Amino acid sequence: MENKRKIYYERGTEELRLKNIRAHKLVQKFNNCPIEDFESKEKIINELFGSVGMNPSIEHNFHCDLGYNIRVGDNFYAGYNCTILDMAEVRIGDNCMIGPNVGLYTAGHSIEPKDRNKSGYAIPITIGNDVWIGGSCVILPGITIGDNSIIAAGSVVTRDVHSNSIVAGNPASILKNI
Repeated sequence: MENKRKIYYERGTEELRLKNIRAHKLVQKFNNCPIEDFESKEKIINELFGSVGMNPSIEHNFHCDLGYNIRVGDNFYAGYNCTILDMAEVRIGDNCMIGPNVGLYTAGHSIEPKDRNKSGYAIPITIGNDVWIGGSCVILPGITIGDNSIIAAGSVVTRDVHSNSIVAGNPASILKNI
């Protein structure tokens, strides 16, 4: 598993606000595209994300913070209501499927109440190739999910998942190896 690094950011800065507005405009445009307009949807995703492989497919009601920190491989699929808080990089490999109502959250805040709302941290998320994340899962900051793994529906992933594993629960734990 790779080394984790924290990125600190200050909420409310003009630069961050403008980057967030750019992303939200593109997300709004994407979510308002006609369902059958695959060409326009793919063009918007290519503009929004940092990098996109071949054949991306994202259902409507997608949301993200900045967009440019999201990197997806070939044949990426995200179901309805996918939320990716990409204050740090989110790297997703080839042939990955994300079920409906899934959240990938790189961002967090201090446990100290004083000034909690003024800044935050972000830790990258890495998802390998051929991963299937079931519906209503939450992937927390700093998580690495290895190749070929399955995250069962409703799981909350609080620690790294080794390749060829099936995990489930809150917090997610290994059910079996593939």
